[in-house]
Amino acid sequence: MTRYCVIGAGAAGISALQQLRQAGYDVDCYEKTDRVGGHWHTDYDALHLITSRDMTGFEDFPMPAHYPHFPRRDQVREYLESYARAHGHYDLIRFNTAVTSVDPITTDGPIGSAGWTVTLDTGERFDYDGVLVANGHLWDQKVPTVPGEFTGTQIHSGSYRNTGDIDGTRVLVVGAGNSGCDLAVDAAQHRLEVDIVIREGAYFQPKTYFGVPRQEIPWMGQFSPDEQDLIARLLARVSIGEWHNYPGMPEPKYRTLAEGRTVVNDLLLYWMQHGRVRIVPGLVRFEGRTVHFADGTAGEYDTILWATGFNAALPFLSEPLIERRNGVPLRYAGGIVPKGLEKLYYIGLAAPRGPQIPVYGVQTKLAIRMIAQHEATDGGFAGVERYLAALQQDDDRIDIVRAVWNDQMADTERLLDAFAEANAAVAEQAVA
Repeated sequence: MTRYCVIGAGAAGISALQQLRQAGYDVDCYEKTDRVGGHWHTDYDALHLITSRDMTGFEDFPMPAHYPHFPRRDQVREYLESYARAHGHYDLIRFNTAVTSVDPITTDGPIGSAGWTVTLDTGERFDYDGVLVANGHLWDQKVPTVPGEFTGTQIHSGSYRNTGDIDGTRVLVVGAGNSGCDLAVDAAQHRLEVDIVIREGAYFQPKTYFGVPRQEIPWMGQFSPDEQDLIARLLARVSIGEWHNYPGMPEPKYRTLAEGRTVVNDLLLYWMQHGRVRIVPGLVRFEGRTVHFADGTAGEYDTILWATGFNAALPFLSEPLIERRNGVPLRYAGGIVPKGLEKLYYIGLAAPRGPQIPVYGVQTKLAIRMIAQHEATDGGFAGVERYLAALQQDDDRIDIVRAVWNDQMADTERLLDAFAEANAAVAEQAVA
């Protein structure tokens, strides 16, 4: 009997678990903590979804109607827990159980073609026909190396909870993505003096237009992705202005939202115009509590908040097995299939812009198509990764434009259709 493993019980893991069970597969799920929901238990208190309530839920399980348009961190956590309870996941997941290694079963064929051995921190070892990796990519904190020593307080966004963590009143936020802007706003709203490092220009977008969440404006759907990009930029220009309206803001290098970085936050701009947040350029070196910047200026700070992202860490996989570029595992099929590995599937390692929670179920359904192809083949191995590798470009993007990701998924669906038809034809000829 075939059996599958899901690593992690965050939003991606419980989605994968549910999709596999609905498809009739036997599955084990391991979670190293004692809870469902992953980082939503430990994110900073000021966190809200940047995508709307009605666009961000699991399939056939909408967020409660009494939630606001943009739910708080604790509401998202409660929603994830309610999904797991409603589907009986608490009785299926092994909590407080970490996966320490995932090793390919020895075979003369491609790596992973015979399945994988999963070793737990209990010392137990189990063989699986496939493993769905849903351990998340927002936990291994990344902090850049800067010459010198900063003697004040330093906190990464992954450890920051609220302004009670901040020492003093002078705060430097390093990183101007969505999290960095949230942290700067949190500090500014508590009457602290905040500088934020912005080295490259980005397009800012408000969460709503005409009082409606951006993703839910009815008439936007009639336009192509390129046209929607233009409309969004024009609406932003009218409502919040452009880079040159905010002192120190670099001009975006790219013409469109899709080509560059987009930040969904207009409160940062609000506090800039109220003098609570000031833009500074890139870091050069530390000297005690003095930070020197690329333009020759310097500032004194009590606390640095690092909003510099996370490493894509897979601690249970041997690094020689993982082909990386820019530190990120290379993948095919919309971020699902690891380059060079069979019967291993990444769920949630691609983060197409827009609502994230629905992504995990879509990815798992595609992985299930690959699983089914393996199971329909004599010997239980169909060479799915090898087939996709010959027809698709490998990709290292985690942040990816939604329309591009949609194209990748559609292309994979098309290729899997052709693959299944070819294999069925071969099977019919063999019988004849």
